[in-house]
Amino acid sequence: MSPMPVTWTSQTLSVAGIALPVARAGAGPPVLVLHHDVGTRPRLPFYEALARDFTVLVPSHPGYDGSPRPDWMRSVRDMAVVYQWLLGELEATRELGRLSIVGLGFGGWIAAELATMAPRALHRLVLVGAMGIKPERGEIADQALVSYIDYVRLGFAEGAAFEGVFGAEPATSQLEQWDLNREMTFRIAWKPYMYNPTLPHLLGGIVTPTLVVWGREDRIVPLECGERYAKALRQARLEVLDGTGHFVEMEQPDALARLVAGFAGKE
Repeated sequence: MSPMPVTWTSQTLSVAGIALPVARAGAGPPVLVLHHDVGTRPRLPFYEALARDFTVLVPSHPGYDGSPRPDWMRSVRDMAVVYQWLLGELEATRELGRLSIVGLGFGGWIAAELATMAPRALHRLVLVGAMGIKPERGEIADQALVSYIDYVRLGFAEGAAFEGVFGAEPATSQLEQWDLNREMTFRIAWKPYMYNPTLPHLLGGIVTPTLVVWGREDRIVPLECGERYAKALRQARLEVLDGTGHFVEMEQPDALARLVAGFAGKE
């Protein structure tokens, strides 16, 4: 029997003068999912699988996916403060219980920054291929050196997986979205590129149990960064998934959903 279809709703909340769209589905303990720098896609199988066990909240980052760019925003930490504010608004309306956060790639960096601001507030933290820490040996792939479509292709271990999600020839609207999202990323994460030198010093204050997940074939953020996250955080373990690259939630959605459900569902 195929699972029941998931119903999604959307609302737009005003936070720091920003109209922040938030998609929502499912029922159960709340899970906030923060998306990649390439943007988000509605109704991904990973989101749908999570929504069978949790209330899933998927905001679109300010300045991404066609939303207006806040002229004042200049760092990833600024964005993390916006999300901290969003959580306060949801808390005030009694919409949040024991909240867990899943950060995907760039969203993982935002989630880590957010957790340093409220080191005891979260139920669980999941970082998947997170940027934010500078590797000591390798380097985070510089998307300024490749086309936006090649950057997205680089995030998959297999070309067939890319085509399964975006098609062999992605739509023009999708290409334009990637290009505009990249511009926003450069605005807030260019110097230094894709990491915060202060973050490693602040991670040790986080007491939230954390699951760090990495694709063995991640060619965008080296596995070394996952090892450094797991070492810096007080209560963290690292899970490495074979046969997948940076976009774990698109290449192995069921495997990642099982990991998150087993971890975030604990008391």
